[in-house]
Order: sequence, then structure tokens, then C-alpha cells
Amino acid sequence: MVFKRRNRRPIWKVIVEALWPKGGWARAFSYVKHRVRRLPDPPHRIARGIFAGIFTTFTPFYGLHFFVAGLIAFVMRGNILAALLATFFGNPLTYVPIGLISLKTGHFLLGTEFDQRVEKSLIANFRDAGQDLFNNFMAIFTDKTANWSGLEQFWHEVFFPYLVGGIIPGLIAGTIAYYLSVPVISAYQNRRKGRLKKKLAELRKKKPKPADENSNKL
Repeated sequence: MVFKRRNRRPIWKVIVEALWPKGGWARAFSYVKHRVRRLPDPPHRIARGIFAGIFTTFTPFYGLHFFVAGLIAFVMRGNILAALLATFFGNPLTYVPIGLISLKTGHFLLGTEFDQRVEKSLIANFRDAGQDLFNNFMAIFTDKTANWSGLEQFWHEVFFPYLVGGIIPGLIAGTIAYYLSVPVISAYQNRRKGRLKKKLAELRKKKPKPADENSNKL
């Protein structure tokens, strides 16, 4: 195939680049920032999309963040592409602190106790819950008995507190991003329009004026 990678990357390299992209996260964030600023939409619509994307990173819907962010942006009449790009606020460097803040806030609001074991194995809890869900699904086609006790514990100790607790910090982070991004995007778009107008004026000056047809008759 034309677009197939000639040399397949080893598994360890795929994992490393997922945790630390080529060029570093600073370069990745710079690319996302550049793409967001160049979106062809009014600043307030782009900012709404950014709000939706950042708010989504505080939800426990791992693997569905693109879909959730796009849906929220659609409801808010924000820029959907900006929402998808803003979900990169959630990455391997930020997911753990985001998860811990959401979990602790959720348990505080629900009046329940936050298990320190959950804090130490946040990613493992999501992984184990996914494995239990897969095993229970496969039990439909085999002789095994479905066991929902692990998922029930995961719901009460992790997922539901995470879902409730992520609302407040998600709203705060999204609102801050909204009010910071509107003036920045407005300034960038105005500056870009000014440069385009300047280039257009220069091109018009360089364009040769048509010869006066009547001058040849004289």
C-alpha cells in the first residue's frame, strides 16, 4: 500500500510516543494552539468549543472524550473542531491529577470516604473495570457466570464520584479557558486580517494598470 509505514514501529516505541510525543508535549501543545487560532469561526464560537473540550477532560468517559466534547460543543453552538483539539488538555501528564481532583471532590460532595487504594491505582481501576465488562460480555457466549460485583464496586468508588466531582473543576477550568481564549483569538484574527489586507494592497499596487485604448488613437 502507498501510505503504509515501511518500517513498523516496535510496541515499546508506540507506547513511549503515546506518553511523550515526538518533539515533546510543548511542541504538541504549540501545534494545537496554532490550529485553534486559525479556525475560520468567530472567537466566541471557538471559545465555546474550547470550553467543551476542556470540560470533557474532567469526565470519566475515557475513550469517548471526542464524542462527548463534540456533543457538548454542538449543544452550545460552539466550534466542534476546537472542542476536539481542546481535549488534548487531557493527556498522560494531566490525567492523574485531573482524576484525583475529580474523585476527591466527588467523594466530598457525596459524603463518602475516598479510598487511598483508588488514588494509588486510578488507571488500574479503569483497566480492571474494562476487563470485567469484557469478561461479563463473553460470559453470554460461554458457560461462565457473569460477576458484576467488581463493576458495582468500581461504580460506587470510582466512576460515580468521578462523574459528580468532575463537574465543578471542569466548569472552572473550562470557564477560565473560555475567557482567556476569546481576547487572544480575537487579537490573532484581527492581526491576521490586517496582514492579509496589507498583502492585498501591495498586490494591487504591483498590478499593471491597463493601457488607455484612446491614447493609441490620438
